[in-house]
Amino acid sequence: MKSSQPKPESRSLILIRHCQATGQEPDAPLTETGHRQAQSLANFLSQYPVDHITASEYLRAQQSIKPFADQNNLPIHVDHRLNERTLSADPIENWQQVIRDSFADPKTRAPGGESALEVLERSRSALNDILTQDRSLPVLVTHGNLLAILLHSIDQSFGFQGWQSLTNPDAYLLQQTDHGRFAFERIWHP
Repeated sequence: MKSSQPKPESRSLILIRHCQATGQEPDAPLTETGHRQAQSLANFLSQYPVDHITASEYLRAQQSIKPFADQNNLPIHVDHRLNERTLSADPIENWQQVIRDSFADPKTRAPGGESALEVLERSRSALNDILTQDRSLPVLVTHGNLLAILLHSIDQSFGFQGWQSLTNPDAYLLQQTDHGRFAFERIWHP
């Protein structure tokens, strides 16, 4: 006898790391290579039923998705919760060690910086807001450390080495079932 139980509802979105930029400042634009990557990203995304775009406030995130948004007449919504992690108030030499330590202890923070836990809370808030909307497949454009923190929260094996393996750009399909669990898979293959 076949079970008549309904299949769990799945909600999905695509998480994108921005294309190559000239620096880490919020107003750092894409490089020439980054602009070419943004066009490749637009071509790649055309195979998906994307119907909503949200990007961080940082210029490089918005420029990374602009060719796709223009081709599809989609506005780019901006959400500060997708901004890159503020690692410290001032430049620090051991910034990679702070990132490494954050995967073991999400409360780790450099002076004046955000902990991974704080970044996870604000980014999860943005994800949840997007996933509760009636969208076919939204895209969120963000940054490497934030993206790695989110993926690590879903799969603990995605840690410091996972962060190091991220490319510019990069794309992950994130799915949530009605049980609230998340799963992801990398869909960008440069």
